[in-house]
Amino acid sequence: MSHRVQSISFPKPVRITALTLGLAAALTGCSAGDDDDHDGPTSNTGMHGVEERTAERVVQVSSVHPETGMTLIEGPTFGPDGGLFVVDVTAPSGDAKVMRVDVEEETVDPVFTEGNGAYTSAQFSPKDGRIYLTDFAGGKIDSITADGQDHKTFFTGDVDGAPMRPDDLAFDEEGNLFVSDSTGYADPAWEAQGRVVRIDKDSAEATVLAENLAAPNGIKTEVTTSHPGMHFDGGTSQTDSNAVDADGNVYQAVHGQPRIFVYSPAGELLSTVTVPAEDRQGLTSATNIAIKPGTNAAYLTVSGPDGGFIYDFTSLAKGIRQSNGG
Repeated sequence: MSHRVQSISFPKPVRITALTLGLAAALTGCSAGDDDDHDGPTSNTGMHGVEERTAERVVQVSSVHPETGMTLIEGPTFGPDGGLFVVDVTAPSGDAKVMRVDVEEETVDPVFTEGNGAYTSAQFSPKDGRIYLTDFAGGKIDSITADGQDHKTFFTGDVDGAPMRPDDLAFDEEGNLFVSDSTGYADPAWEAQGRVVRIDKDSAEATVLAENLAAPNGIKTEVTTSHPGMHFDGGTSQTDSNAVDADGNVYQAVHGQPRIFVYSPAGELLSTVTVPAEDRQGLTSATNIAIKPGTNAAYLTVSGPDGGFIYDFTSLAKGIRQSNGG
């Protein structure tokens, strides 16, 4: 089946995309160091007729939880200290819901383990430096310090009389939040119920910017136009999170296969990135991407029956704020 990637334009010079199907990740984040270019993976011509690159495994970050029967790693974002922070959507209380990965040392440290939140994304606020977490199941947005302390709920409740399923979030430079409400993501695609919501950084007042969307994500200011910008053919898999590099290339993650698709700003499929062939049977989704700002070091969150992992590859252009996962 063919899934559409929807392009939304803005009055300011910011390009972010919105997805019509699947869970999608916010595209902004905090800045990080200016490392040298990253060593690349192997590549060949794939089944889509374009270069297919093979990502390399960095480290395993989780295993399947007996309580939930799965693990799903999401929300990669580089913090001010250079660590890669990720969330495990299905982690039960007591297991690591937020983790910090040292991609150089290939180590994983738990950051936050409390409560029943099903966190689908993480992002650092430019206003207070805290990590903000979207609780998809609870319909709220929580925050913690970078070391996992001082847990607070920043936003909860209905928006314009309807509950929200916050999937991912982005921040503008002042710290206002822009959230994809993926209500209806598991319902028939023709019943578009999703929204894009702005939440004020100080008052936590919510304003709906767009509605009647199918699992949308990624918006920063006022919507001026919306139309299908790219067409994705992933069979039974669904579009998930995405990121944009300094050249405007779109890195589209997929829920349902351990592969991402890289498109030019004009919508041309440039490349695909997948895990090694021997890993594909036990890995079913590549849900999110983070490119470390100022570098070509790109990282995938990949999950399946074998567990949750971080893989790396070399991006086509350097990472910017809109590349830093979330």
